[in-house]
Amino acid sequence: MNTYMTDNESSKNTSFNLREFIEKYLYHWKWFLLCLVMAIIGSYLYIRYANPKYKVEATVLVYDKENESITSEISAFSDLGIENNNKSKLGTEMGILRSRDLTAQVVSRLGLNKIYFRDGRLRDISLYGNTLPFNVNFFGNDSLLRHRDTLISIVPFSPTKFKLYNAQGQPMGSHLFGENVESYIANFTVIPTGTVPIEIGLKINLAIQPIINIANLYRSKLRIEQIDRETNLIMISLEDTNKERAEDIVTLLIEQYNREGISDKTLIAENTEKFINERIEGIFEELTSLDVNTQEYKTTNSLTNINSESELIINTNSDLEQAALELSTQLKLANYMADFIESNEDRLIPTNLGLSNNSLNQSTSQYNDILLERNRLLKGGNSENPVIVNLDTQLMSLKSSISQSLSNLKSSLSISLNDVRRQGNRLSSKITAIPKQERALKDIERQQQIVETLYLYLLEKREENAITQAVKSPNAKVIDTAYGSDSPISPKRNLVYLVGIFLGLLVPFLLLNIYFLLDNKINSVEDIESVISAPILGDIPKSKNFNKFAFKANDRSPLIEALRVLRTNIEFILSTNKKPSKNIFVSSTIAGEGKTSMSINLACIFALSSKKVLLIEGDIRKDTIAKSLKVENKEGLTNYLIDPTIRPEALIESVSQNFDFLQSGALPPNPSELIMNGRIDELFAYANKTYDYVIVDTAPVSMVTDTILLSQNRADLFIYIVRANYMDKRMLKIPKKLLETNQLTNTAILLNSSDPNAAYGYKQIYGLRRRPWWKRILS
Repeated sequence: MNTYMTDNESSKNTSFNLREFIEKYLYHWKWFLLCLVMAIIGSYLYIRYANPKYKVEATVLVYDKENESITSEISAFSDLGIENNNKSKLGTEMGILRSRDLTAQVVSRLGLNKIYFRDGRLRDISLYGNTLPFNVNFFGNDSLLRHRDTLISIVPFSPTKFKLYNAQGQPMGSHLFGENVESYIANFTVIPTGTVPIEIGLKINLAIQPIINIANLYRSKLRIEQIDRETNLIMISLEDTNKERAEDIVTLLIEQYNREGISDKTLIAENTEKFINERIEGIFEELTSLDVNTQEYKTTNSLTNINSESELIINTNSDLEQAALELSTQLKLANYMADFIESNEDRLIPTNLGLSNNSLNQSTSQYNDILLERNRLLKGGNSENPVIVNLDTQLMSLKSSISQSLSNLKSSLSISLNDVRRQGNRLSSKITAIPKQERALKDIERQQQIVETLYLYLLEKREENAITQAVKSPNAKVIDTAYGSDSPISPKRNLVYLVGIFLGLLVPFLLLNIYFLLDNKINSVEDIESVISAPILGDIPKSKNFNKFAFKANDRSPLIEALRVLRTNIEFILSTNKKPSKNIFVSSTIAGEGKTSMSINLACIFALSSKKVLLIEGDIRKDTIAKSLKVENKEGLTNYLIDPTIRPEALIESVSQNFDFLQSGALPPNPSELIMNGRIDELFAYANKTYDYVIVDTAPVSMVTDTILLSQNRADLFIYIVRANYMDKRMLKIPKKLLETNQLTNTAILLNSSDPNAAYGYKQIYGLRRRPWWKRILS
């Protein structure tokens, strides 16, 4: 029990005290311990039954034309004009790696839409690869299986036989391993893998889901990130509950990506080869026809050699003829290209045919690259995609530009060729001695030479194109193969326990904090001091023996020690009062705060100190004290107040040594008027002559005015009882108002039924034997 405090001391304690704040929560340490234990158990169960996740990573280098060096194999043929055709930007390639179609191909090749699992205690256990006891191989229409969403169960009942169940758990018959099974899904066989022994009676479930659903699932898990802005290195990572499956997915994704990249590069070479073969066939027929014409002309005109007289002019004209030959070749190639562009839409334009116009060659290569990129992007989207629409616009613009360039080139070549021919004609006019037959033969041989040169040139380009197809490189090079650690990344044991411990401490703290915020009861002396300025007499701890009233001189229980301290405090307060007899009034705000029991305990504790005590049951509306002391009901205070002939000593009865009692008596119809009739002063005059202490138990002040009428000018000490954890803090305004208006005088506040363990963290009374630990925990 705490002694009363002065106003100065009370004001000092209004400042924040960290230790008291912590001890306020430590008082409820059992809840913290319980929540902490539950959190640790919950963390263990989560780690035990949660699906572990593994992270698999692979590093690849995506080739880029601007930064890529030609490999040694390709550089051997660099003089033939072979170059790497991968012009895709890094962002585009990363988008292709994330594409739905590419992921769906990986899912289809690995058969990931067939999900094997077995039932566990709290979760299904996924089976894949080396953990599968057998594989289910389906036959028939694969397109139907790709869009199925169903479930079958396989239960082996012998090393060679199994039972089949449908999605509803209904049996579908017994079959042998390796036998062709006819079902509503498709025909299939069940083949043991040999890596895991077949357990008799173990049910293996096979869930079949649409491939597109599984592809979307793994697309959402797939992470593709650029490692460094300065390089073309990208990191491909995947988190999955099965490490082997994740490694297979990442490995096959890179393989499939490279396979499609090589296929795209092959497309240009194949179209070029087709164009060259078509032209070779036509030129071969033309060359054959010219050879036959030459033979027939020479045979008809009996020509063998050029006339010796024309040698000088012919030698002079040779340079012009060579120039005319080159210009004619260029003009024919330009015509071929123009015809191909006009007759073939959305096809790749042949490149490296030998046109002398570098700008035209660059435009042709750019057109092929954009067309290839458009076709690749169209796999993962539709023609309405803004990127594809933009590429289509670029293609139309480039095609128009190429056509215009070809037209300009043909015009330029025609002008140059005509100029050369005009010069040749001027020289030809000088050859007057050359026979007409010789001139005609020369024209035939010239045409033959042009066609032959073009024929040999196309044969050479066909070989170069074949070499290009043979040495094509993939789009990406694997730097680090797909690898995942054997330790799962989730759940992380230390993190889960750390979070569990944190929540185990946070939850009770928050709940207690909410409880403290919503708690409007008086819990401590500080709650009273913050409202009322009256001195605090002390506090009485909560005790099971509070209502037993059987005290002994050698009793050292916490309650009796607290009452002894209270007695000392009362004597200290009354030490300045020189009256031989002291009047102590006891009251409270509302009923149930323990004022009656406190009055009895005060009488008992003063009687133990050899003081003569009279306990008056001043609450004449109830006979609570008589019932508590188990005293027979008889006339009491009300009878004394009503009948002037009755003497006080006739009504007072002895309870124990030095302890007398005056009960309330019969319930009167007008209690307040009886108190005011003057007889009460005679009673106190008698009591003050006979007893050392007169203790009066009065009615609650918030209900009736009896207490105020009874204590006026009579109370040497008015003990105002406030029960902890019972009275609302807002009710303190009642005694505050009574004190401010001086309706109550000589008042001291006594906190009743306080928790001794909650006061400053002390859990034992001085001089008492400490209880066993298990009793302290259970208390």
